[in-house]
Amino acid sequence: MATLVANLARARVLLARNIAERGLPAARQAAPVRTKITSANGALLPEPYNIRFGLAKVVAVMVPFIYVGATMSREGAAFLEENDIFVPDDDDDD
Repeated sequence: MATLVANLARARVLLARNIAERGLPAARQAAPVRTKITSANGALLPEPYNIRFGLAKVVAVMVPFIYVGATMSREGAAFLEENDIFVPDDDDDD
């Protein structure tokens, strides 16, 4: 079991090194590789920290800001039209 885990870790390191040598942009690179997975006496280390409710946090941030942006756009367009700064033409394109 320990050799299988070590081989998988070694493969991930080689993959990350290969990606780094090709010079791919940072956005397309794999997540940071955790190379040390066993302690000195061979015991497996605990799992890395996991971010909980990641999608819920993204939605909780996106929805209010999209709403605020849409409201600002609507109010800005109404202001421009009210003050005759920008009034869309009603031309027929027939």
